[in-house]
Amino acid sequence: MSHTTGTRQAQKLRTRQCLLDAALQLLEHQSLSGLGLREVTRAAGVTPTAFYRHFEDTAALGVALVDQTLGSLHGLIGEILAGTWISEERLERSVAAITGHVAARPAHFRFIARERHGGVAEVRAAIAEQLALFVTEVADALAGEAESTGWCREDLLMLGGLHVDHMVITASALLDAAPGTEEEVVRLARRRLRLITLGRRHWLDDEGRTPLVDGG
Repeated sequence: MSHTTGTRQAQKLRTRQCLLDAALQLLEHQSLSGLGLREVTRAAGVTPTAFYRHFEDTAALGVALVDQTLGSLHGLIGEILAGTWISEERLERSVAAITGHVAARPAHFRFIARERHGGVAEVRAAIAEQLALFVTEVADALAGEAESTGWCREDLLMLGGLHVDHMVITASALLDAAPGTEEEVVRLARRRLRLITLGRRHWLDDEGRTPLVDGG
């Protein structure tokens, strides 16, 4: 790659990131469905023509923000589950990882929390796809552990879904927490995850296999 080509590529990447950063800042105060292309380009200091060199429309920009926020977290599963089978240590590591990522990128996670059920279908679908990937990754990671002996794939995916739901709930609660109340959110997150862990341990007990029957 020539020096000129490399410089152009670097400038292109900088412009793209400027557009993403500008959009994220604007989305602190509005939803993506109400965000105008010219708002974004004005905030980024580029022309509308430059926008179209990177994104087809604001929905495509929103999908890129989803990938930037959630795509970078896929290695997190391995970090949490590697190195120990001790439930309490894993629990602490899991909650600390969620807390740390939300603290480091609050605007990104606020965007995900708002747009997960927002008005832009492409972005809702991108978020759902990323969360489904997390579920599969958790299920795959837990499948190889001794506690998962005898578990069917459906139940492993259900367990993965509980872990991912816990991650989403904890992140949302941290974003909404009033100043000084974050530790209470963390405490509750630990208790919820402990409940999931205990339930897993006894899922294949005779009582755990007993079908639930609706009363009434």
